[in-house]
Amino acid sequence: MKKLIKNGLIVDGSGEKAYKADLLINGDKIEKIGANIDVDDAEVIDAEGLAVTPGFIDTHSHSSMLLFKDSLLEPKIRQGITTELVAQDGMGPAPVNEETLSPWIKAMKGLEGEYEVEWTWRSVADYLERIEKLDLGPNIAYLAPHGNVRMVSMGLDNRKPTEEEIKLMQENLAKAIDEGAFGMSTGMIYPPCCYAQIDEFIELGKVLHDKDAVFVTHQRSEADSILDSMEEILTIGKESGCKVHFSHFKVCGKKNWDKFPKVLDRLDRAKEEGMTVSFDQYPYVAGSTMMSVILPPWAHDGGTDKLLERLSDKEAREKMKQDIANGIPGWDNFVEFAGLEGIFVTFVGSDKNQDVVGKNLVEVGEIKGKDPLDAIFDVILEEENIVGLVDFYGTEEHVKLIMSRPEQNVCTDGIMGGKPHPRLYGSFPRVLGKYVRDENTFTLETAIYKMTKKSADVIGLKDRGLLKEGYAADIVIFDFDKIIDKGDYTNPIQFPEGINHVIVNGELVIENGEDTGKRSGKVLRKN
Repeated sequence: MKKLIKNGLIVDGSGEKAYKADLLINGDKIEKIGANIDVDDAEVIDAEGLAVTPGFIDTHSHSSMLLFKDSLLEPKIRQGITTELVAQDGMGPAPVNEETLSPWIKAMKGLEGEYEVEWTWRSVADYLERIEKLDLGPNIAYLAPHGNVRMVSMGLDNRKPTEEEIKLMQENLAKAIDEGAFGMSTGMIYPPCCYAQIDEFIELGKVLHDKDAVFVTHQRSEADSILDSMEEILTIGKESGCKVHFSHFKVCGKKNWDKFPKVLDRLDRAKEEGMTVSFDQYPYVAGSTMMSVILPPWAHDGGTDKLLERLSDKEAREKMKQDIANGIPGWDNFVEFAGLEGIFVTFVGSDKNQDVVGKNLVEVGEIKGKDPLDAIFDVILEEENIVGLVDFYGTEEHVKLIMSRPEQNVCTDGIMGGKPHPRLYGSFPRVLGKYVRDENTFTLETAIYKMTKKSADVIGLKDRGLLKEGYAADIVIFDFDKIIDKGDYTNPIQFPEGINHVIVNGELVIENGEDTGKRSGKVLRKN
C-alpha cells in the first residue's frame, strides 16, 4: 500500500533549506515529493508541525551480535536510526576460522557482550546470509574488520607478517568486500590490530583504493600521541590512495587539551592536500569500550586466553601495574587520562560481580577491599574479559568544536549491556535537541545532513541518506520542539522524546512512538 506523508517540513538531507511539502511512498521507494499530492488509495500520515527527514545512519555501531537477541535494535530504531554500520574497531563476527574461533568468540564477548548464538558462519558472506534471516529493524551494513582479516591470515600472534601473509590478507580483504563489506575497520588499540605496523595498513589500503572502499579507524592514540597517530593514518591514506575515516574523533585527557588547535590544523592541511578525510563523533564527554583496554598492549598478546593467564600470574600483574603507573610510549593509558575515579564499570558477564556495575574503579576497590587495580584485574579475570567501561575524558567546548567541523558526521558507538553509555539510546536526538535547538551550534538542515547524506557518502550508499524521488524510503518524522535524549550516566536506559514515526524501506516500524511489530530492515551490500 502507498503511504502519503502530508504537510511536513521536508529536511531532505542535502543541507539545503527546509521546505513544506508532501511525500509519497510506493513500496520501499520514495515516489514523489511536492505540494498538495493527492492519492486515493494511500495511507495518510499527518506530519503537520513535524520535521520529515531521511532515516539516520549510524556509522559506528556495535550491534553485530546484539542482532541475535534484539533484531529490532530498539535503542537505535527509537532514536531514528534506520541504517547501522557494524563490525567496527577491527573486531567483528567474520571472517573467522577454526584455529582462532574460540579465543575470538571470547574477545567479541568482551567488546559487544555475551549472546546465545551458535557461530555457524565463517566468511562475511556466511554472516550476512545468517542475519538476513532475522527480522531486522534497521538496515545493516558491514565492514571487514582488520583484526579478523589478520587473524585468519596469520593468527593472533604479535609479529610482523611475511610477504606471503600480506598477500593473503589482501586476498581475504578483497574477498570480504566482494561479499558485501563497505570497507575495512581497524582498532589500533585492540589486539591483534595493535600489532600491525604502518606498512601493513598501506598494503591493505591499496585494496580499499582499488575497491573504492573506506578505511575506518580507531586510531592508535587519541591522547598523548594523537598528532603522531593522525600522521600515521593520513600517511596510510596518501600512500595507498584510500579514503580515510576516523572513528569517534576526540582528544582524551586534560593534559592533552592544549593539542586541540594542532589537531584541527592537521585536518585543515589534509583537506588542502586533496585528501578525502572524514570522521564520526558521539555528542558526549565520555567514551565506552571493554575494560581490558586499561591493560598494556603486551598483556593481550595471543588473545583472550593468554590475557587471562597473565592476569593469574603475580609477576605479570605487577608489571601491568607498573606500566599503568609509568606509561608506555605511544600507548593510550586510560587510567592516566581518565583517572581511577573517571572509569566506571558498565557491564559484567555473570551475576558474581554485579555489585560493581555502575561503580568507578576507586569504588570497585572499596567494594572488593583491595587496591583498585588488583580489584578490577580480579573482575576481568573472573568474568573472562566480559567487562565494559565508561571513561570521562573531554569537555563540552571540544565536543562542539568537533561537531561543527565539515568532516564530522554523527554516530552512537553504542554498546549494549548493564549500565551502557547513554549514547546507545540518545546520540541523534541529543544533537538535535541540545546542540541544534537549545544551543544553536548549527542549523537543523546542517544537522540532518550530518546524520544522513554525509554518513551515506562515507559508507558509499548510493540510494539512501536523502529524501529524493527513487531513493529508499527510510524516513524519520519528529517534533523539533520536543526531541531530546533522556538517558544519563546514572540512568542511561531511557528512550528519547519527540520521535513520532520511523519508516524503514517503506514500512512503519515505529508509529506514534510505538513499535508496530513490523520488521523491514535489509542487509545492505557494497555494489
